[in-house]
Amino acid sequence: MRSFLRATALFTLLAGTGASAQVSSSATEDSLARAVLKELIEINTAPSGGAMSTATRAMAARLIAAGYDEGDVQLAGPDAAHQNLVVTLRGRDRQAKPVLLLAHIDVVEALASDWSMDPFTLIEKDGYFYGRGTTDNKGGAAVIIANMLRWKRERFVPSRDVIAVLTTDEETTAEAGIQWLLANVPRLKAAEYALNTDAGGMLAGKGDEPPRFFVQSSEKMYQTFRLEVSNRGGHSSLPRADNAIYALARALAKVEAFHFPVMYNEVTRVSFARSATLAKGQVAADLRALAGGARSGPAVARMSREPGINGNLRTTCVATMLSGGHAENALPQRATATVNCRIFPGVSEREVQATLERVVGDTSVHFSTVGVSTPSPASPLRPDVMGVVESASREIWPRAVSIPVMENGATDGLFLRNVNVPVYGVSGPLYDGDDDRAHGRDERLSVRHFNETREFWYRMVKGLLGDATRM
Repeated sequence: MRSFLRATALFTLLAGTGASAQVSSSATEDSLARAVLKELIEINTAPSGGAMSTATRAMAARLIAAGYDEGDVQLAGPDAAHQNLVVTLRGRDRQAKPVLLLAHIDVVEALASDWSMDPFTLIEKDGYFYGRGTTDNKGGAAVIIANMLRWKRERFVPSRDVIAVLTTDEETTAEAGIQWLLANVPRLKAAEYALNTDAGGMLAGKGDEPPRFFVQSSEKMYQTFRLEVSNRGGHSSLPRADNAIYALARALAKVEAFHFPVMYNEVTRVSFARSATLAKGQVAADLRALAGGARSGPAVARMSREPGINGNLRTTCVATMLSGGHAENALPQRATATVNCRIFPGVSEREVQATLERVVGDTSVHFSTVGVSTPSPASPLRPDVMGVVESASREIWPRAVSIPVMENGATDGLFLRNVNVPVYGVSGPLYDGDDDRAHGRDERLSVRHFNETREFWYRMVKGLLGDATRM
């Protein structure tokens, strides 16, 4: 799930320009990365295509051909259709915890009739790569694989093991992807931290302000509730006060009007503080108030009207589906609504349900959970990680300001954070907040920004894990 816009919607009213440096880029490295991206794009890994394992096997073949030992290139998953890729670049200290590089290769559906071109053919036109998955998340996967190939060719030996993970089930349940891997490949849970290509990134915008390099360091927990009212119904000619639809409507109106209390964590406080330095006027003052921990007052009220900021301030719940009744001439016997909640880290689903039940205040409305939620504690803002991420990003994008953010949605990183592996979303590519096409028609990625991102990841990992050495 391409999470960049959900993370950066927080700051759309702050957006600046996205000027980048003229990074020296090797034509050889550019060509190799393009070939990897092309191969990934042209394997249909949408659910209807069912070729997720074909894509991971193709990447495994490239890695083995480049010199990786077959024992360090693992295809693993619950079934033949979902063989995830786990490849290890061996480090000097085998006792040290590894670092994970994370991407997913499954994509959402793309109908050729909806596109102006074949969504599963890589098209290069007007400075862009077009194709389903270019931004979500095959571009990220290609960046990781291209660099894994480069490091092997350069005989780079990191200070500790680097494990690249390409998952095959991020866009749906994650059960066959990262969840299965964490349950069956124990060394992944022992990682020092993970770097995720499917979150964070660079926001472009208007004006002459510097670009924002967002580092996703926290995610909200996902939980859906079903609200149901049922009774005996009856003939529509004899209306009664206990109408199931009316009772449910009153409950939903109360949910709509309710605001969960304001909360903060380290990530959101720093995020508001850094963003305040880039804002002007009332917006800057309001962000400073949030950075200071304000829990009520005019600043909180104003900022709560911005959906992205509101999502970073509290748990949010919203009605997303509704059904009721069985005949036009009968009183409804049942009415149901689906309410989706994005829960602030540290708050349990039971607390949220209890709050909603109290707010509704009607025992005729029955609450139940849909699916199982996964806690997602915020990742600590480690100076050793954040410092290198910031310095590497400025080498590529000199004016960039690094800002940690909390994701209002969710990625594969959610499940790693749940087993105490910190995750930092550092996608890299520069995005236009008004033209992000992930999951949409004619999905595309700037060729220049793709190559810049590959170089950024190369420098970032080298900066985190030591200078190159020769085997």
